[in-house]
Amino acid sequence: MNSPVRVVVVDDHQIVRDGLTALLAALDGIEVVGSASDGREALHVVADTAPDLVVMDIQMPHLDGIEATRFLTGRDPALRVVMLTMNEDDDTILSAIRAGACGYLLKGAGADEVQHAIRSAASGGMVFGASLAARIAALFAGATPATTPADEPFPELTERERDVLQRIAAGRTNDEIAAQLYVSNKTVRNTVSAIYAKLHATGRADAIVKAREAGYGRD
Repeated sequence: MNSPVRVVVVDDHQIVRDGLTALLAALDGIEVVGSASDGREALHVVADTAPDLVVMDIQMPHLDGIEATRFLTGRDPALRVVMLTMNEDDDTILSAIRAGACGYLLKGAGADEVQHAIRSAASGGMVFGASLAARIAALFAGATPATTPADEPFPELTERERDVLQRIAAGRTNDEIAAQLYVSNKTVRNTVSAIYAKLHATGRADAIVKAREAGYGRD
């Protein structure tokens, strides 16, 4: 008999987290071994439980799902991560996959689709929701390599994070950045928090100083 797929569920909304945990626990061949309410907690839970696969939300406080995925897959390349989120903009999808996610489903997917995705991902496959498959193929057909020139300041930042930092350095507020990028304020807050962590900035003023010293915000 095959061993069950050991899964950790990560979502900052308790009702979603509890519901998904109950759904997965009721499926044959899947064992939920832990859950976390944000990306930072997920790092500890995964280290403690050593799952085969993580079902990961994206928009979460402290550490978002994309950065948590980058940390987790960097620490353990064999770990499988499937994103389960409401966010379906192209930039986020590409960022999640480049961070190491092996699947991307939209919340609202049926139990059969979730079960199939987890089994396929755990077996080494790439899985995407039916509504996303064609878009993702098109995105990768036209995607540029995820590389950063050697002389680019802050190579540890993602393309989206550098874009947000450029706007912070230019004096834009989070509300203004959200409106300009057509994303939620929560997405901007999470991105800003990730920027602070990566730059070891103590706050917005410190981040602006570091960014402007590197030439950001002057256009």
